[in-house]
Amino acid sequence: MTGAVRRKPRAYHPDRVRDALLAQVELLRTAVQELTTERQVELAMPLGHLARQIDALPKLLAEPAPKAARPQVEVTDWVAATVHEERDTADAAAISAAALEMEAVVDMGVREDVLIPHHLGAMRAVDFTVTRIVELTLHSDDLTRATGRPVRLDRGALAITTRVLTDALATKAPGSSTEVRIPPFAAVQCLAGPRHTRGTPPNVVETDPVTWLRLATGRVGWEAATASGRLRAGGERAGALADQLPVLG
Repeated sequence: MTGAVRRKPRAYHPDRVRDALLAQVELLRTAVQELTTERQVELAMPLGHLARQIDALPKLLAEPAPKAARPQVEVTDWVAATVHEERDTADAAAISAAALEMEAVVDMGVREDVLIPHHLGAMRAVDFTVTRIVELTLHSDDLTRATGRPVRLDRGALAITTRVLTDALATKAPGSSTEVRIPPFAAVQCLAGPRHTRGTPPNVVETDPVTWLRLATGRVGWEAATASGRLRAGGERAGALADQLPVLG
C-alpha cells in the first residue's frame, strides 16, 4: 500500500478480547432475535455476513495449523487488505448457531501462541479474533442504521475497533503533523509535515467513536461528518486527512 509504514504492532490483552467478542456477539444475537421474521428475510444478506464473521473463528481453528513458525500478518495488514464479497444469507437461528460454535472455541481463539491459517498468511489467534470484533462492531452499527432499532455496542468492542482503525490510519499516513483524537479510546499522530512536540498541536481532528467508525470505513463522508458537527478539524493540515480515508473498505 502506497505510503504505508511498518509500525510496532499493538498488543491486545487476551481476556479483554475474549470479553469484548462474547459481549458484542450476545448484543447482536439479542437484537436480531427481536426482529420480525419478515424483517429478517429482508436483511438476510447482511445477517449472512454477520453469521460468517462469527463462525470464521471456529472454522479457521479447525483447519490444519499453518507451516509458518511466526506470524506473517498483523491486524493493520488485515485492515489494508479487507474486501467484502460474500453473498451468504442467514436469520436469527443461524446467528445463534454460529455464536454457540464460536463460544466453544473462544478460549483458543484469544491465545497468543496459536497461529491461524488466514488467507493472507499465518496470523496470531488473538489478532484474528480482534478482526472479528471489528467486523461485528461495524456491522452491528450497520444494523442499527438499517433497522432504526439501536444495536448496542459493547464498550470493550468499541474501544478495540476504534484503536484498530486509528492504528491503520497512522500506518497508512505516517507523520506527526496532525493529531487525531477519538476520546475516550484513542489518539494518534499522522500525516507528513512539521513535527509537533509540545503544547496543543496546530492540526487537530476530533470526533466520537461511532462517527470515527463510519468515517474510517467510508460509511459517512468527511463533509457530512463535519456538517453534522460530529467531526471537528482545525489547522492547515487537518483537512488533508480526508484524502487518507477510508482506511477499511
